[in-house]
Amino acid sequence: DEFKRMLADCEAGKIDIILTKSISRFARNTVDLLETVRHLKDLGVEVRFEKERIRSMDGDGELMLTILASFAQEESRSISDNVKWGIRKRMQNGIPNGHFRIYGYRWEGDELVIVPEEAEVVKRIFRNFLDGKSRLETERELADEGITTRDGCRWGDSNIKVVLTNVTYTGNLLLQKEFISDPISKQRKKNRGELPQYYVEDTHPAIIDKATFDFVQEEMARRRELGALANKSLNTSCFTGKIKCPYCGQSYMHNKRTDRGYMEFWNCGSKKKKKKGAGCPVGGTINHKNMVKVCTEVLGLDEFDEAIFLEKVNHIDVSERYTLEFHMTDGRVITKDCPNTGHRDCWTPERRAEVSAKRRKNGTNPIGASCFTGRIKCVSCGCNFRKATRNCKDGSKVSHWRCAEHNGCDAPSLREDLLEQMAAEVLGLDAFDAAVFREQIDRVEVLSSSDLCFYFKDGRTASREWVPPERVGRPWTEEQRTKFKESIKGAYTSERRRQMSEHMKQLRKERGDKWRREK
Repeated sequence: DEFKRMLADCEAGKIDIILTKSISRFARNTVDLLETVRHLKDLGVEVRFEKERIRSMDGDGELMLTILASFAQEESRSISDNVKWGIRKRMQNGIPNGHFRIYGYRWEGDELVIVPEEAEVVKRIFRNFLDGKSRLETERELADEGITTRDGCRWGDSNIKVVLTNVTYTGNLLLQKEFISDPISKQRKKNRGELPQYYVEDTHPAIIDKATFDFVQEEMARRRELGALANKSLNTSCFTGKIKCPYCGQSYMHNKRTDRGYMEFWNCGSKKKKKKGAGCPVGGTINHKNMVKVCTEVLGLDEFDEAIFLEKVNHIDVSERYTLEFHMTDGRVITKDCPNTGHRDCWTPERRAEVSAKRRKNGTNPIGASCFTGRIKCVSCGCNFRKATRNCKDGSKVSHWRCAEHNGCDAPSLREDLLEQMAAEVLGLDAFDAAVFREQIDRVEVLSSSDLCFYFKDGRTASREWVPPERVGRPWTEEQRTKFKESIKGAYTSERRRQMSEHMKQLRKERGDKWRREK
C-alpha cells in the first residue's frame, strides 16, 4: 500500500528522486521492476539504487537493472526454496506453519485453546447437519438469532461448509492443505496431491469427536451424489435430478415465469453459467405440462403417477431439442418428441380477452404498439390482423396489416398508410390522429377482399370499399403460380425430407462431439 502511495505521489509531481537501498528491496520480479522504473522515468522521476550504484536516468541504467534484477529474482527464488524446505521439515515433525485463524479456538503461546461460546456454535452447525437440516437452514437460523462470525459478518453457506469439512475440530491437524506455487506471483493453490500432506493426531483439545466428523463427511458425499434431492430447503419433484443433458452432464432445472401468464418449464443447468462457451449445444426449454403428458404415454397410464415414474424410469436424456430419451430401469430406451407449446398454452381464451380489453383502453397500449393493434378483425376466420414491415430497396419501410391466418385466409393485405387515410376520412379529419381513432373506433371488420366496416364506440358504423394499390411490376399468372408450387412440392419429396432430417441430426451430433472435446 505504501509503495502504491509513493507511485501516486510521483504521478502527482510530488517526488523527483527515489532513493533505494538495493534492487531486491524495490522489486524481486524483473518485469515489474522494469515496468515501474520505465513508468517513473516517463514521469521524470529518477530511481537511485545505493548498493548497485545505478541511476535510472543514466544511459546504461536500464541494461544494468535488467541484469541485476534477474540475479535478484533468482536469489528470491532460492531463498523461497530454502524457506519452503524449512517449513516442510517442521510439518513433518507435526509443527504447523505459524498461528492460523480458526473459529472456535484461539492461540495461547503455541497451544490452541477452545473458545467456549464459539465452540457451541460449531457444535450446533454439526448437530443441525446430522438432524438433516441443509446449510441454508442453518445459515438462516444463525442470522435470525444474530450469531455472527468472529469478524462480525453473517454466516454464509461457504463458512458453514468450511466448518463441516475442517478436521482441526477433531483435535488433529492436517498440514500443507495449501501451497505457494510460484514465489514471484505468490499464487496460492489447494493441494490436490501435488505435494504430501501431514496428518498429526492429538495436537489440541477436540470440539467434535472423530466418529461424528467422519459420519458428516460420508453424509456430505451422499448428499452430493443425490444433488438437489438431498436439499430439503429446495422445492423438488419426481423429475428433479432425472432429466440429464448428455453433452455437459448437467441436470435440468425447474423454472417458472409469471410475467405473461403462469408457465412451468425445465432447462439445462449450464444456463446458469455465465462464462462464454459454458452452455451446451442442446438449446430450448421443456414445457412441464407437455413432459408430464409424454411421461404418461411412455408409462402407458391414463393419469400420471409419480411413484410409478420413479420406479420405472432411471433417467431421461435430452439428446436433441424437444427430443427425450427415456432410459428405463429394465434397460429399455424409449425416444419421444416433446414439442414446446408453452407460449401457445399460456394464451388461454380468458387471457386473450383480458389483454384485448386492456389494449382497447386509452393509454394502455404497450410501447411501440399501433392504434390498429387488436382492432382489425377478419370476419372470414375470426382472427386479428397483424402488422408486418417490409424494407424497400431505397431504404424506406412499408407496413402492411394482414390476417394472422394469411396462409389459409383470403382476406386482403391492408397497407398502413392507405388504412390511415381511410380512417381519417371516416372520422372526418384532414389528417389521421391515432388518439382520436382510439377514442372513437371500437373495431374494424374486414368483410371481404374489398369491403371494410368501421364500428364506432357509440354504435354507429361506416362502410368503405378497399381498393388495393397497383403492384409494381408484372404480376404472376395463375399458371406460373401453379408451376412454382408444383416445383417446390416436387423438390421436397419424402426421401428429400428424410435426407435433410438425417443431415441435421448429423450436424447436431458433430456439434455436440466438438463441444465435448473442447470441454
